[in-house]
Amino acid sequence: MMDRPKDGPLALLLLLLGHMISALEVPLDPKLLEELPQPPTITHQSPKDYIVDPRENIVIHCEAKGKPHPSFSWTRNGMHFDIDKDPKVLMRPGSGTLVMDISGGERSEAYEGIYQCSAHNELGTAVSNSIVIRQSRSPLWSKERISPIIAQKGQSLILHCRPPAGLPPPIIFWMDNNFQRLPQSWRVSQALNGDLYFSNVQPEDSRSDYICYARFPHTQTIQQKQPISVRVLDNKPAEERAPVFMVPSESVSSKMVLRGEVLEMECVADGLPTPAVSWVKRNGEIPSGRASFLNFNKTLRIMDVSEADAGEYRCFAKNRHGSVHHSIRVTVNAAPYWISAPRNLVLAPKEMGIITCRAAGHPKPSIRWLVNGLPIEDAPKDPSRTVEEDTLIFSEVQTGSSAVYQCNASNQYGYLLSNAFVNILAEPPRVLTLPNIIYQVIRNKPALLECVVFGSPVPTITWFKDSRSSMLEGNAYVFHENGALEIHMSQPSNNGKYTCVARNNLGISENHVYLEVKEPTRILRPPEYQVVQRNRDVVFECKAKHDPSLVPTMTWLKDDRELPDDERFRVASDRLTITDVTESDAGTYTCIMNTTLDQDSASAQLTVVEQPGVPTDLELTDPGARSVQLTWTPGDEHNSPIKKFLIQYEDARHQSGVWHNLTEVPGTKTTAHLKLSPYVHYSFRVLALNDVGFSHPSMPSRQYRTNPAAPDENPTEVKGHGTEHNNLVITWKPLTPFQANGPGLQYKVMWHQLDMEKDWTSVTVANVSKFVVSGTPTFVPYEVMVQALNDYGPGPKPSAVIGYSGEDFPSAAPGNVRILVLNSTLAEVHWIPVSLESVRGRLQGYKVHYSRERSLHRHNSHHGKQRTEIFSPNKTSGMLPDLLPYSVYSLRVTAFNGRGEGPSSVLQRFETPEGVPGTPSFFKVSAIDLDSLTLEWGPPHERNGRLSGYTFKYQTVNSKNDLGLLEELDLPSNQSSFTLHNLSHSTRYKFYISARTQRGSGPTLTEEAVTVLDRAMVSPQVDIATQGWFIGLMSAIALLILILLIICFIKRNKGGKYPVKEKEDAHGDPEIQPMKEDDLTFGEYSDEDHKPLKGSRTPSSGTVKRDGSDDSLVDSGDTQFNEDGSFIGQYSGRSDRDATHDSSEPPSPVNAMNSIV
Repeated sequence: MMDRPKDGPLALLLLLLGHMISALEVPLDPKLLEELPQPPTITHQSPKDYIVDPRENIVIHCEAKGKPHPSFSWTRNGMHFDIDKDPKVLMRPGSGTLVMDISGGERSEAYEGIYQCSAHNELGTAVSNSIVIRQSRSPLWSKERISPIIAQKGQSLILHCRPPAGLPPPIIFWMDNNFQRLPQSWRVSQALNGDLYFSNVQPEDSRSDYICYARFPHTQTIQQKQPISVRVLDNKPAEERAPVFMVPSESVSSKMVLRGEVLEMECVADGLPTPAVSWVKRNGEIPSGRASFLNFNKTLRIMDVSEADAGEYRCFAKNRHGSVHHSIRVTVNAAPYWISAPRNLVLAPKEMGIITCRAAGHPKPSIRWLVNGLPIEDAPKDPSRTVEEDTLIFSEVQTGSSAVYQCNASNQYGYLLSNAFVNILAEPPRVLTLPNIIYQVIRNKPALLECVVFGSPVPTITWFKDSRSSMLEGNAYVFHENGALEIHMSQPSNNGKYTCVARNNLGISENHVYLEVKEPTRILRPPEYQVVQRNRDVVFECKAKHDPSLVPTMTWLKDDRELPDDERFRVASDRLTITDVTESDAGTYTCIMNTTLDQDSASAQLTVVEQPGVPTDLELTDPGARSVQLTWTPGDEHNSPIKKFLIQYEDARHQSGVWHNLTEVPGTKTTAHLKLSPYVHYSFRVLALNDVGFSHPSMPSRQYRTNPAAPDENPTEVKGHGTEHNNLVITWKPLTPFQANGPGLQYKVMWHQLDMEKDWTSVTVANVSKFVVSGTPTFVPYEVMVQALNDYGPGPKPSAVIGYSGEDFPSAAPGNVRILVLNSTLAEVHWIPVSLESVRGRLQGYKVHYSRERSLHRHNSHHGKQRTEIFSPNKTSGMLPDLLPYSVYSLRVTAFNGRGEGPSSVLQRFETPEGVPGTPSFFKVSAIDLDSLTLEWGPPHERNGRLSGYTFKYQTVNSKNDLGLLEELDLPSNQSSFTLHNLSHSTRYKFYISARTQRGSGPTLTEEAVTVLDRAMVSPQVDIATQGWFIGLMSAIALLILILLIICFIKRNKGGKYPVKEKEDAHGDPEIQPMKEDDLTFGEYSDEDHKPLKGSRTPSSGTVKRDGSDDSLVDSGDTQFNEDGSFIGQYSGRSDRDATHDSSEPPSPVNAMNSIV
């Protein structure tokens, strides 16, 4: 052993060596491990204290690895254990594990001892822990005779178990003959040693089968003690007493526990009443996370004890007669435990290194070094090795100096043993990372590119991107000691090929990897908080984006677990739908968008609400004559706070089965003071209201009856009015049975004339709501009162109201009626009001009745409807709107009151002046030529005065609907047509016409027409459809056709046949011939009265000959009559198909004419 260096140089050396050896570790690469020589390493061994089952073979494990594979040997009790001498002992092939076969009846006690395994190869020897083999034992209970125990009620009692000592110790419990555990409580409990303690016995403790059982865990056997009989005497009163500890017996005790083990302390006290036990720690706190109180607070257990748990603990026992305490002083020692266990060391020749072995414990453990299983002081000297207490220092190591070192740290409570080898290697660099790996990373996330290398000496590593031209460096990169390259914030610019190069003095090696930076996955629209009613549907949306080259997967969770297996949960690509929501569906729902590289998630809460639960437990308290207290228990709020309670009542006496609202109270209250009415049989119920709605009503309360009393109120809505000129009708709103307060409800009706009579006239009535006073003066004021009374007395004094007797019709008419005509449609009427005496009631206003008698125009003299304007009683004038100009009106004025109208004023007449005329009755184009157009119009229906002429305007309209220069002409009032000459051919014109009086021009009527391109296109056009003779002729023809069709229908129903089909086929219907393409129609008039009827058809020529129009059905050569005189000509002899066709388009000459107008 080399001399120990001074502390200063040693500390510096250790610091330097620590940096030098930190990177040289052998990677766990299978191929590399197969090639590199390695000293043995223990990989698996049996526990230090190994208790074996005597019924099974003994297996002592010892596994190790190394290159070459190690061989194994054993020592027993410090001596070499020759396996070959015992045929019952085998070593598993390729392993150091021993198997002792005891199936042939051998006793396992023969193999008890201390075993240690050694694993050897040419580079060194590793050793296992010392393994102590002991056989488990479950001895029988010693025979004993237990006398019955007799105790006085209230005394303390201990039933001793005293189980046999076993290995490991047995588990104790108390049972009866039926194998049922005996009940334990604050009064009766089992102590840690297995004894059963009674703080005080009671008569129910008497029994003959108190049995203590011991279960031995290794052999899984249970043994029982002889039953103990206990009889408790109850022949005198038990004396109560203050607590006294039964366990521990002294006032102060101590306990030692090892670090990491379980500390158990107990205090059992007797006393009457049964004492309560509590615990405290002086000058400290009992650790809440590791401490628990068991056995009804009589046992304090602290798990995983640490040095901080040392100190003084106190248990207190207390009842109403006093208290007592016990102090337990706890010390914590520690078996050795690692601070820094030695680690394997791989060095290249000439390198330096250290192995450190640091352990703690109480007392402080001693450190002892071994080499290949031998004490280091007995091992061959090695000039490159120096021992410095817990540190081995190696310098200028040489090839062939590999070895396995053992560090043993021990104190009186145990030991630690650890192997660490020193392996001297000389290897060129090897890159162990697979080539051409593609690393994918999310943008803005760190990227870690691995370059796992091995070499001895430790290789240096450099990184390049895309080419070997420049080495990577700078703050954007982190170069780890294990060779990995880290990029803090990956960006798309970091995409590419990366090369790591490893070098040492024995060679060089390189590897290529690739980096792809992907866009992050993000949830754009997270699910939102939802509040939904039960049995409704709810939808959570979750929309996300991701890198297009990555495959996403959407997953939904409920409360961080998978969704329930329920068809009500439907998952789509971006949403979760839950149908028929139930209360169990409430919770937190999370959508997770996953890719192979990253994920994003968002959560939302689902709250399921519904109407509150039904209130229960209705109770009536504090009964009074007119009050009672109602209390109840609210139902479940169902996630929506109760806002209020509604209290309803049923009156079983007056309205059974009908519930009325009584009062409301806030949702925070569960009681209400109810004010009640007399003579009611009450039942109450309660409804709760939240944001969803009302709950179902509670069950009714018990019935509560109140006694009858005089009425508390009088009828309301008392009124007095007259229906005739000589009566007064007194009406009121009757009281309900609920308001009557008792039986025999009646009404006392009182009245007198105001300021004329001092005495009141009264009458008592029942079951009515009005009373008629006859023989009163007309419209005079009365004071009236109505008072309620029943069998228990009258109600409160009523208030008087003023009413009036009946009204009569006014007796006078307004005077001096004058009319002021303001314009052609508005006049103002004035009158003198009637006197107050003539009103004979309350004046409600004046009515002005007026009507139009005739027009001042000779062509229009019809009467108009009578109109009425009503004015308030304070008015003496009013306006008459919406009059017709140039007319004669008559007018009268009346006053009216509540009874009706009085006499009319003298009839007055007035005239309205001229106004502007209405629109012309029609406006059309009647003739079209190349350069001229003829237009016709009719005078207005509402002339509103004498026509002074017509204003005629026209202008051109081009294809873009642009209007040309407007021309204007004044035409006399007796003119009804006008022809414009020298017009441009094939040009559209727009025409305007309006009538005028001296008051001005009326509304304008417009029309459009187009001049033709070729004179050949113009055919004579005669508008015979407006001629009177033509209209009469067509009406007669239509009536005749209708009669014939009715006769034909009757005959056909009777079975008659009409053989005219052949004639119809011979004479084709000219009205169903196709129209030629060059047929044109111009100058269609816009007036609706002159448009062709819908469904009309135009002849092919576009015109109608007058000769054809004059033909009658009687003169037609095709007309035939049947023997009975019925008409069966060509109009009636068509087939069903033709009849159907004709019914949709009747061949009316009127339609034909109108189609070309």
